[in-house]
Amino acid sequence: MRGEQRPDTHSEGEKYGTPRGYDPHFRGPVVNRSCTDVLCCMIFILFIMAYILLGLAAWVNGDPRRVAYPTDSQGYFCGQKGTPNENKSILFYFNLLTCTSPSVVVNLQCPTTQICVSKCPERFLTYMEIQFKYKNDSKYWTYYSQFCRTTFLKPVETLSQVLLDNDCPSAIYPSKPFLQRCFPDFSTKNGTLTVGNKTIFDDGSGKTRNAAELRIAANGINKALDARAIGVKVFEDYATTWYWILIGLTIAMLLSWMFVMLLRFTAGLLFWIFTFGVIGIIAYGIWRCYLEYSRLQEHPGSQLNVYTIGIQTDISMYFRLKQTWFALMVILCLLELFIILMLIFLRDRIRISIALLKEGSKAIGYIPSTLIYPALTFFFLSVCISYWAVVALYLATSGAPIYKVIAPQGRCEHENKTCDPVDFNTTEIAKACPGAQCHFAFYGGKSLYHQYITTFQLLNLFVFLWLINFVIALGQCALAGAFASYYWALKKPDDIPPYPLFTAFGRAIRYHTGSLAFGSLILAIIQMFRLILEYMDKRLQKAQSNISKFLKCCLRCCFWCLEKAVKFLNRNAYVMMAIYGKNFCKSARDAFNLLMRNILKIAVMDRVTDFVLILGKILVAGCIGVLAFLLFTERLPVIIEGPTSLNYYWVPLLTVIVGSYIIAHGFFSVYAMCIETIFICFLEDLERNDGSAERPYYMSQSLMKIMNKRNVETEKQ
Repeated sequence: MRGEQRPDTHSEGEKYGTPRGYDPHFRGPVVNRSCTDVLCCMIFILFIMAYILLGLAAWVNGDPRRVAYPTDSQGYFCGQKGTPNENKSILFYFNLLTCTSPSVVVNLQCPTTQICVSKCPERFLTYMEIQFKYKNDSKYWTYYSQFCRTTFLKPVETLSQVLLDNDCPSAIYPSKPFLQRCFPDFSTKNGTLTVGNKTIFDDGSGKTRNAAELRIAANGINKALDARAIGVKVFEDYATTWYWILIGLTIAMLLSWMFVMLLRFTAGLLFWIFTFGVIGIIAYGIWRCYLEYSRLQEHPGSQLNVYTIGIQTDISMYFRLKQTWFALMVILCLLELFIILMLIFLRDRIRISIALLKEGSKAIGYIPSTLIYPALTFFFLSVCISYWAVVALYLATSGAPIYKVIAPQGRCEHENKTCDPVDFNTTEIAKACPGAQCHFAFYGGKSLYHQYITTFQLLNLFVFLWLINFVIALGQCALAGAFASYYWALKKPDDIPPYPLFTAFGRAIRYHTGSLAFGSLILAIIQMFRLILEYMDKRLQKAQSNISKFLKCCLRCCFWCLEKAVKFLNRNAYVMMAIYGKNFCKSARDAFNLLMRNILKIAVMDRVTDFVLILGKILVAGCIGVLAFLLFTERLPVIIEGPTSLNYYWVPLLTVIVGSYIIAHGFFSVYAMCIETIFICFLEDLERNDGSAERPYYMSQSLMKIMNKRNVETEKQ
């Protein structure tokens, strides 16, 4: 090891490694580097190439029109240009009453014939009525025949023959198009459910039906109709308030920037206000518990204890016992004592944390370009999400139409078997199962590509998680390099190199793509396991025992903790990588050893930083939310006239609040990375340097004052 170790090294966590000797000429992030984790970089590039090839294969075999257009019973699209159904864009169900399950209708598996039509029926008519009315006026048949599968000159076939051949519906009802499908036109008249102003109607087979029966068959679709009305109103609200929403988000961006800048002056004040506020709240709780305990001293029922009354479903029963209030008072007293002792014994570390928060504001002030980086991260993430969604869509719509046997009563032994709609009526299945139909089910195939569609979907999801984590890791490494350049500048801001963020980003891409991919791979594997666990939980939810549920909860907890720990370690490893240019494993080891040697500082620093950031996000989102509430509810007419006659004022209000929180999160994620980088550099500075002319401290004067450190050269000046 080069150099000599400092004799006054911190003793916390010595078992995790002793401070290393350092190059005395170190003056910031290493410039002369070599590529790290080349093998992982090559694997990452191969996966990206495979991902691109998978996208091309899905693009060749998939057809998103299968999602955009409804499909009839023969597997043909409704409304597709260049086909006989070009002018027939709406799907019509012959007998919606057979669709007793709403999910059956939504999944297009309703056991009734489905055809493409140009418009939905607007009146009640049955096939038997048409046979009589056609003799007097042929226009009735002209109107009815457009809902038949084949074209007839006149209704000469009997009802039984029409139903057997599935040529025409037995009856039509007033309907409205929604999602390019004809659904009953439900309405309420004097509190009674109606369809086309009728409560009772003939279903065409001689049975009398009511609107409630039809509503049961299309219950889920009716909810969709209600959702449609809500959707239209929401769209109208967005169209009215979009510019106000943009103004609110712009103000949120300015407030976030101002909050970050003001933290150098207000960080300490905010922390102590919060701390004394918590102490005061706990003290009030102790006083309140004492009052309740004293009040219940003479109460006859308060002499009972928890063991006497046993387990009660009414929790208020426990608060009628003085024993409960006494226990709460003791717990709050211990908590109050613990907080006060922590403040006394950790006061120096709290002062360091507050000084680092102020230093972070200075760093962002000197490198303002870092506040723009979240927009670049958002762009990269949007590209990854869009590509994943498109590939998943094309994979899901790959293949040829597959047809299945569907029986109206579900009593056919051949049900769900594949079939061919061209010659289905001449097969043995049609004879063995009267009324059975051969309907389009889904898209698939028997080729090697189609057999591995599920595997390709899993690969699509895994590479997507890998890319998402890589983009986040790249941003963390680039920001860490920029802020490390700030910290290791002896004379700030004169010694800060030009374009630090651009330089750090270029270094991360050129030298550390493999290391970033390595760290992202570990996180992606953990997240993939979590998703598989959640999927299995959903699939096997009904078949779970108490033991399996307990094991599932344990696994969830373990994977959640593991993911959080890996994210924390990765983030600090990227900081060490940005400074020293080592590979991922060495950087993670060095970061882990450094953090373990300063475990108490880490605990205090995390809590202080978390509080400030959470408070900042709440303040930004809360301020914008209050202003938006006053504006959208027309309570600021004197100051400014906002939008009027909104259907749901909470729609733009929630949009502004959530958008403001996301913008604040983007700003404060940069600030959090800045604090973490400066903190790592600060710990390295303490272990590396001694304040001499050869090895001066790089920390700010406020940090030197807190740590009782000084530079010899500064004293001479």
